[in-house]
Amino acid sequence: MRWLVEGKWGAKSLIALYLSVLSGLVLALQYDMAEPFYSTGTLEMVIPFGSFWRSLHFYSSQLFFLFLVVHTVAVVVERGLSQSAGGADSAEKGRNGGEDWLKLTLSLPVVVLLLFTGYILRGDATGRFAGIIAENIVVSIPVLGGWLNAALFNISAAAMKVVYANHLIGLGVLWGYLVWQHLRKYRVSWQNHGLVTATVLVAGLILAAPIDPILPGGFHVSGPWFFVGQQEMLRIFHPLWAGVVFPVFGMLLLYHIVKGGPKFRLAMVGGALWASIYAIFTLIGFLR
Repeated sequence: MRWLVEGKWGAKSLIALYLSVLSGLVLALQYDMAEPFYSTGTLEMVIPFGSFWRSLHFYSSQLFFLFLVVHTVAVVVERGLSQSAGGADSAEKGRNGGEDWLKLTLSLPVVVLLLFTGYILRGDATGRFAGIIAENIVVSIPVLGGWLNAALFNISAAAMKVVYANHLIGLGVLWGYLVWQHLRKYRVSWQNHGLVTATVLVAGLILAAPIDPILPGGFHVSGPWFFVGQQEMLRIFHPLWAGVVFPVFGMLLLYHIVKGGPKFRLAMVGGALWASIYAIFTLIGFLR
């Protein structure tokens, strides 16, 4: 428990994010929105050490997300211990910091979208499949679906233009706004996280970033690994329920957990049930 709470996962996540942004800027200079798959495949040839930069961007982005998830779990555990020990005092702190906790909770789906749009921009089989699903989920939202799709994806009408703008600027700016009050309190030093930095750099050198060719006659394509559970749910439920209501309900539960207060215990039970359901669907998807 101490290892989880005191692991400085947030700082590790930031180190991975810095490497992701650095390598992403190098790749963005050569990326062609008109030919996403061809552009992604040829980046390794037109950029000096292109294979390294693409792999560095991919693996640092994955680690950023993974460390952020562990950081979130650590916060949940810490809030649980604080709620059990602090009682009314913890509840009062939760009420006073409700707006900050709401922003931090909303930052998580923004990170998922950042990672998700990165897959779409590859233009390979996984990226195309992810883009189709994303548009179908968003347009299923009553009234606002068309507007949200135009703002977030709009792949069918604008190809990769909207996705590229959001991945490179829009979603990053939004995430920075949501987490600014949290990040401005902390300083992260490269020297204190040499192992994480070295691991990501070595991974970029020896592990090739994946790219899935579009094969004629292919019928089953899996989306990004963190989206597999959602993909399986979409086989059974309507996109509005599986792709919108279920994730939003999870975010509401997380908000009440980290905020504390009278709904904490109920939110913890609901959060555990939500995570279990998604884990089961994810396992089914990987075994398919």
